[in-house]
Amino acid sequence: MCSALILKRNLKNGICTLTQNMESSCPGLSSASLEITDADADAGLRGVFSGNLSLDLIEGSSWRMRRSGFCGMRSKKFDGFIDLDAYDTIAMRLRGDGRCYISTIYTENWVNSPGQQEDNSWQAFILAPKDTWHIAKIPLDRYLPTWRGNVIDAKLEMNPSRIVGMSLSVNAEGGVPGARTGPGDFKLGIDWIKALRT
Repeated sequence: MCSALILKRNLKNGICTLTQNMESSCPGLSSASLEITDADADAGLRGVFSGNLSLDLIEGSSWRMRRSGFCGMRSKKFDGFIDLDAYDTIAMRLRGDGRCYISTIYTENWVNSPGQQEDNSWQAFILAPKDTWHIAKIPLDRYLPTWRGNVIDAKLEMNPSRIVGMSLSVNAEGGVPGARTGPGDFKLGIDWIKALRT
């Protein structure tokens, strides 16, 4: 099996940054933080993505928002592209809280509106067991094309040679059966993210 380390390299270069996927610019009251810690000499840097999911909205807002209760963290846009064409799977070592998280890969825009600034997004669910480190493996062909969180109902294939960014997010509602849902605290430990050829 061949692998390429994605996250550890980016943490060392300061590439991971936090966004709040619309909650910060819309009237949602969810909050999040990304803490980078130096776990120990052997493990190196780790991330802790945590916060609180709220379904409440700011009173008197002029925004017409259909849903709230979500937060995300996203890498800065990569300088150029990450080429994962030689790989078929994304693997992540995570310590979860029983919630379902969403892994997103952003590729160069050619699906939605060529020439526009918005990148194409491809999403897959991850269920990280509570309070234990777990390696989640997601085949690249399981990532579905999405636009603003909704699956695009068309047969499209991701171009893994043109990846411009990645993110992890969490939503108070939805996900996979058996996952913890609803408003409240969330916490996801992230040790590493790798690309694998299985």
